Amino acid sequence: MADRKPQVFTETELREIKEDINRARRPRAYEPGRWSVSPLNRDPEVAGRMPTSVRFRDITLRAIEALPGVVVSTRAKSEYLRQLVEAGVPEIVTAGVRDRGDDELRRDIEMVKSIDPDRRVTCPLVFSARDLAAPARAGYDAVQIWVPPWGGASRLYEAGVHAAAWRGDDWRDLGLPSDRAGFVARAADLVTRARDLGLEVTAPLLMVSFLSIEELLETCSVLVHAGANEIGLFDGPGAMSPEAYGHLVAQTKAHFPDVRVGIHPHNTFGLAVAAAIAAARNGVDVVEVSVNGYCGGPGNADLSVATAAFEALYGVETGIRPERLKALARAGERLTGYRTAYNHPVTGDRVYNWGGMDFITQELGIDELLHNAIAPGWSGSTIDIPITEVSGPFTLWDKMIRLGLAPTHQTVETALGMIKSEIEKQGSLLTDAQVKDLCRAAGATTAPMPAEGHA
Repeated sequence: MADRKPQVFTETELREIKEDINRARRPRAYEPGRWSVSPLNRDPEVAGRMPTSVRFRDITLRAIEALPGVVVSTRAKSEYLRQLVEAGVPEIVTAGVRDRGDDELRRDIEMVKSIDPDRRVTCPLVFSARDLAAPARAGYDAVQIWVPPWGGASRLYEAGVHAAAWRGDDWRDLGLPSDRAGFVARAADLVTRARDLGLEVTAPLLMVSFLSIEELLETCSVLVHAGANEIGLFDGPGAMSPEAYGHLVAQTKAHFPDVRVGIHPHNTFGLAVAAAIAAARNGVDVVEVSVNGYCGGPGNADLSVATAAFEALYGVETGIRPERLKALARAGERLTGYRTAYNHPVTGDRVYNWGGMDFITQELGIDELLHNAIAPGWSGSTIDIPITEVSGPFTLWDKMIRLGLAPTHQTVETALGMIKSEIEKQGSLLTDAQVKDLCRAAGATTAPMPAEGHA
């Protein structure tokens, strides 16, 4: 027969505790079931003026092609594209289209548009006029025409250079541009061709950290004149601080107010999301993100983390369905084989787990938004508290109930000693199955099923 769990605080004391906590909270910065953050985040005098909303463009499907050792089938990519759309991502960059048939590409676009006709789909990796035909036929909204960062040094990234050298040919016969003006002019010609085909164009300026403000503005002028709808400030090395990134956005917006400005921050210093926030503060129109931050090198701004930061900290709407974030992150792991850290922000398997001490675990019964600034359920996550070497009886009591057992004072105390001894012997925490077995060995019985109609 189960005992009653000891009551630490009276109902009056619990009410007073909650009132004491809530006195420090303010509407919008505190939303039950969603988040509890400092009101200072919403104060323009402190955090600066933020937009009411921001658009994300997810690049996961293109980015995973840069992950070492990852091979993903076309069918799996198409299924993941559906999940991205259903999660509310407003703009999506697909995988590259080379070597894919028109029917296959068209099916992907039709699937996206069947869910939301306004969802914007972009084709990446357009390097030549022949790369424009497939996205135009398939019904893409836009293409990305990359602009290299330098003059003659940009030939480092020309695929034809390496292919020619491998064949024993002289790549110098390819007629490549010799200076930056030539590379920019080549990109501008592609922009015009794409616009003539009815495609919108994002012109990403690659490795933008290498450009001076003067070079940036000169390049933008040529591309905008050619018809580019958006200038993308791409920081592949992750060499831009949030402040520097924000400055580039502000300069670009000031000189080209009628053109969209996007950013593609990398997480080299763990500041990709901070860079996105700085860019939004300076008027950026779209931020490129990826699930779990996937990309080559240190990766991109993480979709889940960026969503939480914008919405919870600053009250900036993203349009993302947050309850889909955890499932999207786990599906990304299955797709790529790349697992995130256990405490990865927002969607990590144990990011909401603060250990097994009683005073930590028991706070959840009073308020889930004390140690956790974000409610686990907001992102589709849950809390699974392990029994550790410092866990107390209250924590094991709750655990036994979750495991379908009927706790008593005696079985909890006996089982707790047995579990801690086994942890010490094993040198690691126990699985739920092991905990349950030891609780049964201590005399715990299965909890009775609730009577019908009284569940």
